[in-house]
Amino acid sequence: MNRIRAIVVIGVLALTAGASPALASAPTVRVGGGSGIVFGKGKPVPATGATWCTITTIGHDRAGELVGLTNAHCFYGEDNKPVLGDKVYYNKTPAGTAAQPAKTSETDLETGVIGTVVHVSASNPVGSPTNPGLDYSVIKFDKAKVVPTATVGALTIKGIGSPPTPGTRMCKQGQTTGLTCGFMISTSGVYFGHTIWEGPGDSGSPVVLDGKLIGNQWAAGLSTSMNAIVADMDKRGEAGAGFTPVAP
Repeated sequence: MNRIRAIVVIGVLALTAGASPALASAPTVRVGGGSGIVFGKGKPVPATGATWCTITTIGHDRAGELVGLTNAHCFYGEDNKPVLGDKVYYNKTPAGTAAQPAKTSETDLETGVIGTVVHVSASNPVGSPTNPGLDYSVIKFDKAKVVPTATVGALTIKGIGSPPTPGTRMCKQGQTTGLTCGFMISTSGVYFGHTIWEGPGDSGSPVVLDGKLIGNQWAAGLSTSMNAIVADMDKRGEAGAGFTPVAP
């Protein structure tokens, strides 16, 4: 009996020892405002060359869900309708710079799907002139795969603020052109204009002033006020309501 028991114990220990490394090495990625994501708009996502955008910010809503934001127009399909439920992957390609923009994407297939798109607003006044919206989408992230961070590149988000007065210098962090800065020009309702450059794939980039997230960039020189986006999420009362960015 003792011999049988010993064999059973050894077998259990062997199985446990074999399982532990796999659990310990489960892949995770750090995601924050300025991180790159890739997706397929309902289609399979290739290993390289997938469509990409930039995360505006990441944090928790009042339900305790880990959520992130980017532009809505990232998830509009060929029929110009939003693709809800689209699966999101991490973009492994290093961020580019204004002088050397990122040319392609590399899908992190090892980590796999890290989030699902749960809300897509109407697009911006350029993309949807007859029915303009705030141009933001909400992504619910997998807490087992995503480690939220307030810092990406040289930019750290410490809270949410309002667009400043004209002439104020501010910056954005994007997947395609990295950190670029410019000056505030003017506001028009929930939108504001500035001189910050961006390229394709920078859509959703956080615009930050003194550590405060003031908007999401959806075109070169154009953004939506973050205060307006937060207010809309609270009004909807669904995913993203009560949003608080992750602390540094």
